[in-house]
Amino acid sequence: MERQDGDRLRSTLAKVTAALAIIGAINWGLIGFFNWNLVNAIFGGATQGQASALARLIYCIVGLAGLALALTFPWSRGESTTTTGSPLTGRRSMSGRF
Repeated sequence: MERQDGDRLRSTLAKVTAALAIIGAINWGLIGFFNWNLVNAIFGGATQGQASALARLIYCIVGLAGLALALTFPWSRGESTTTTGSPLTGRRSMSGRF
């Protein structure tokens, strides 16, 4: 029982940290591409600032990485199993995934 609680906590923590990383990366992307800071716009502060071309390039790259993570992160995993089916037999098999 304790292991399930620990696994659930780690899974929740992984999702929360991934969401925060994605939000941060998308904000960096907005800064890089549009010179606009979403976090400052929401919580107050200057939404535009001066950034060097190299800094904006880095912001763009991190923003694209965050977008890629958002699209590929395994947000909903079952009980650590995957389901595969055979088109010929129609049977499904369960295989463990770690």
